[in-house]
Amino acid sequence: MPKKFVESQQAPRPIGPYSQGVISGGLLFISGQIPVDPLSREMVKGDIAAQTEQVLKNIFAILREAKTGPENVVKTTVYLRDLGQFARMNEVYEKYFPSGHPARSTVEVSGLPAGAEIEIEAIAAF
Repeated sequence: MPKKFVESQQAPRPIGPYSQGVISGGLLFISGQIPVDPLSREMVKGDIAAQTEQVLKNIFAILREAKTGPENVVKTTVYLRDLGQFARMNEVYEKYFPSGHPARSTVEVSGLPAGAEIEIEAIAAF
């Protein structure tokens, strides 16, 4: 099955040997995004709301580059360093997915790349 790689200049460049996104079999797989500003390449300062906002902006930039949108996101996985931040993260998340919510898993983890408090990966259908 052929695959196509997606790279957006509006999202942070990968910090390892992976792609921002890969299209295969009618699906777009978006690698986990952390709250890095693509212009400054710095971690966004602030609380979980500010970090969630940046992560979702990064994901939406990759969706746009692939010529699709949030309405086609079918699944996300949210990794939080502190599950106690779930409610605040969820408030921001809902602004980006106000209806037709994708399936989602949320898990607490002991650590994330670059000391991030949140990471989100996504799968979208075409």
